Amino acid sequence: MKITSITSYQVEIPLKPARRMISALGQHTVSRYVLVRVQTDAGIEGAGEATVMPRWSGETAWGAQAVIDHVFAPLLIGCDPFDIPHVDHLMDRAAADNWFAKSAIEMACWDIQGKEAGKPVYELLGGAVRPLPITCRFSMGAYPLERARQRAGELVEEGFTTIKVKVGTDIEEDVARVAAVREVIGPDRDLVIDANAGWDAATSITAMERMADDNVGLFEQPTTNGDFHALAEVRRAISCPVMADDIVFDLPDALECIRHEACDVISLYPGKNGGIRKAWEIAELAAEHDVACSIGSNLELDVAAAAMCHLVVACPNMQVETYPGDILGPDYHEARVATNPIAVNGPVIETPTGPGLGVEVDWAAVEGMAPASG
Repeated sequence: MKITSITSYQVEIPLKPARRMISALGQHTVSRYVLVRVQTDAGIEGAGEATVMPRWSGETAWGAQAVIDHVFAPLLIGCDPFDIPHVDHLMDRAAADNWFAKSAIEMACWDIQGKEAGKPVYELLGGAVRPLPITCRFSMGAYPLERARQRAGELVEEGFTTIKVKVGTDIEEDVARVAAVREVIGPDRDLVIDANAGWDAATSITAMERMADDNVGLFEQPTTNGDFHALAEVRRAISCPVMADDIVFDLPDALECIRHEACDVISLYPGKNGGIRKAWEIAELAAEHDVACSIGSNLELDVAAAAMCHLVVACPNMQVETYPGDILGPDYHEARVATNPIAVNGPVIETPTGPGLGVEVDWAAVEGMAPASG
């Protein structure tokens, strides 16, 4: 089987007002992503998604589309979509980084493989090692106090047992927000905080000291991206586990975290890591060093969310039972891109069981979601 064409589509989809995100990185109210359609000479096609966010990985929808159309596509026409290591090699040799753009093509290749075999991607990865329904945490923005209290109450009613609160902005406001959420959700639900690399080590440690009575169960990415020493300093100083996210894009990043003993958990997702295969490699490396992994999010649409689900249910070291992750992105958005959207019921997302990724993109609808400015 050979790849015959690779077509990219920009989409612009607003977030639902109740789910608009505020974090140390700023506000996220509209998602501008890229969907990819990979066609083959066997008449089988696959879908991929580049869930780009400029202030996070540095990738933009315009840049991702350009590198897909003008760098990757010319190299990959004629390639075998079953030879993902070779596809990855060609993309890595042609362009550094561009994680989400690469992942879009890689997940489309998995989609093609599954459709050809008549199996879901998790079966291609060795089969499910955990239930297909995945219980997720809810990622709450760095909201003002009254809105934080209101959202926390709503999330309790919706059945969430783990709530993540964004911090890393103003320490006074962050400490007050975490205390308010804990008060509303009660003592029995799990509370996670995420600074999105917004603090230095000293501020992170001080914040945790001030939150001592809030029973924070996990501190996600407290310190600056790239500073493994600072992350390790925080881990040594606090009592709760530390999760590395923004700081781990590839295998060398994960190895640096491990060398510095900087984290207890690594947050993985196919988009950030350049694809399902590369995320799996990081999970295996982490397992060798007794470091857990879980699933993170860039507020994905149905295509990338499906890829995340398949990785989670098939990879033994994606320890979402202990460290619930984020795969609720499709439900954050006002529109869906699939004719058979993934089922999301409160905190639970259902892993698709159809061939490939298990979601069928409505390409006509996608064309109608193009941003007005192109």
